[in-house]
Amino acid sequence: MKLKRYVSEFEEFLDRYKQDHPGTEEDQWRGWKIWWDHRLDLDAVDRARKDSVPTEPYYYG
Repeated sequence: MKLKRYVSEFEEFLDRYKQDHPGTEEDQWRGWKIWWDHRLDLDAVDRARKDSVPTEPYYYG
């Protein structure tokens, strides 16, 4: 006996949306690569950390 897995309404919506808009996942991956998958200049990151001024804590006066 094969059991049918539960599929939520949201998952059904996403599946239908992906079928109706086939380029959606490719666009998501392209956006991911633009914002997250890029090389960092570690020297620049280190300089920025050393050059930054610490933020003073907020206090109620």
